[in-house]
Amino acid sequence: MSFPLWLTLLTASTVISFTPGAGAINTMGNSLAVGFRRSIWGILGQQAALVLHLCVVAAGVGVLVTTTPVLFDGIRYAGAAYLVYLGIRQFLAKPGVDAEGGGEADVAGSADVAEQADVSTASLPGGEGAWSMFRRGLFVNLSNPKAIVFFLAFLPQFIRPGQPLLAQYLIVGATIVVVDIAVMWGFFAAAAQTFRGVTRSARGQRVLNIVFGSLFIGVAALLAFVH
Repeated sequence: MSFPLWLTLLTASTVISFTPGAGAINTMGNSLAVGFRRSIWGILGQQAALVLHLCVVAAGVGVLVTTTPVLFDGIRYAGAAYLVYLGIRQFLAKPGVDAEGGGEADVAGSADVAEQADVSTASLPGGEGAWSMFRRGLFVNLSNPKAIVFFLAFLPQFIRPGQPLLAQYLIVGATIVVVDIAVMWGFFAAAAQTFRGVTRSARGQRVLNIVFGSLFIGVAALLAFVH
């Protein structure tokens, strides 16, 4: 792949990663729930899904999905249902112990307690494990068949049939994944930290639960009804 073509890929990947979607919402929710550093596990799950989408398209299966309406719609509605589930889960999430118990004063006491509060004070259920976040991130991106359509339209612009295909797919995949991690962690997860003050109170956590739950359900509606 030529350097100018790779720069075009880099620019396109960056713009696409900054487009808000279920992945960005999931990343921000994780960042508020378990802290900036641990939110990386959900982001890695989302990248695993992107790699799988890329492999599906590269193997030619993506054409089958996009040309079979029943299969495409089945995946689309299943994905929407999963996002609705995440939204309802967000609505039902209970405020963290620190917010309800007045732990804000204790947080100021020591760095260790502050780190513990960063993990447990949440808009999602506090203390969620790394594998759980990874799995949820995987399902959030994997259950969106429009990602396959995107890759079908996106990949041919950067693949040259006369050159080794494996090397090109590896370059494209690595670029997309690295850029998306940088944007998700360096922008969306970091931006969510500006709301950390809100999560110090039970009321603030409930408001964020409603906001993020509504965003998940809104994205689900777009996925299900916008063609």
